[in-house]
Amino acid sequence: MNIMLPFQTATARRAFNFKSLSLTPALLLLLPFFYAACTGNAPVNNAQSNAQGNAQGNASSSAAPAATTTARPVFNGQRAFEHVRKMVEIGPRPAGSAELARTREYITGELQTAGLKVSSDKFTAQTPAGAREMVNVTAELSGESADVIIVSSHYDTKPFKAFRFVGANDGGSSTGALIEIARALAASGSKPRFTYWFVFFDGEEAFCQSWSQCGTPNAPDNTYGSRRYVAQLAERGETKRVHAMILLDMVGYTELAIPRETLSTPWLVDIIWETARELGYGAQFTDEEESVEDDHIPFLQAEIPVVDLIQLGGYSQYWHTAEDTLDKISPRSLQIVGETIIASLPRIEQRLAGR
Repeated sequence: MNIMLPFQTATARRAFNFKSLSLTPALLLLLPFFYAACTGNAPVNNAQSNAQGNAQGNASSSAAPAATTTARPVFNGQRAFEHVRKMVEIGPRPAGSAELARTREYITGELQTAGLKVSSDKFTAQTPAGAREMVNVTAELSGESADVIIVSSHYDTKPFKAFRFVGANDGGSSTGALIEIARALAASGSKPRFTYWFVFFDGEEAFCQSWSQCGTPNAPDNTYGSRRYVAQLAERGETKRVHAMILLDMVGYTELAIPRETLSTPWLVDIIWETARELGYGAQFTDEEESVEDDHIPFLQAEIPVVDLIQLGGYSQYWHTAEDTLDKISPRSLQIVGETIIASLPRIEQRLAGR
């Protein structure tokens, strides 16, 4: 990921800038809210929401009405947190490492246990550190349609020689949340309208110190897995099957505050943020703006609607440091993100089906 802060040095990997964004009052929909009592997961009071102000553009009108459902798949934030714990215990997990192979075995095992069809794509990437074997992992939940919605995360960590980097938030939190989202949807017993691909990208991180220090415009030193994934879609003639791509990255911080990512597709952002407000999570899905280069960019370039959920600005003191550790991660934050994504999916399906 690459974010540009006015005060950042050339060693930064992601680039962002914040500015205020006002929102129109969102039309409140009666949304059934089922909360599973899980160890370590306390319900969040709606009064904690800080959603106020005036909407940008047509935020209310662009969000599709909630699809009629009898029950929502139940996301367990504590389970997601335990996945993060397991990855942190494995240690640093840079692309091509034995530790990342162990992580991949763990992810694959959890997905298969959930009853999902799992496939992997092994490839060799040419990096500034030499040739590296990388593997993208995909779990499929078949729907009524062959059309696809992707929910994704990267699972590698950035390589550092100077210190031990375990990436609890950067790579760990989003991967733990994605495993649990996949399990919850598979366990619901309901066949979704769209087919879901839960994709775990290898090689998101740069091998050089900063995001753009090495590589070329046609062969950047980053997003190896997501660029490979889009290239494979094109090679198989399947790009048009993918109607939306949701990317999770750095979503577990105890002080969760996810801004609107400005390179993302506006209607996808609007649906997710409106759903979060209705669930009482307006304080955690903020109306600040941040521009990020991340694994969603290759999909955006392929004209696939995308959204990137990432909190970097408020986490910059720990990002790419030895302090990105498990104590910075909260089961409640993972619960908020997972619950919001699951509640948003029927609306995204309905919007896509109506286009």
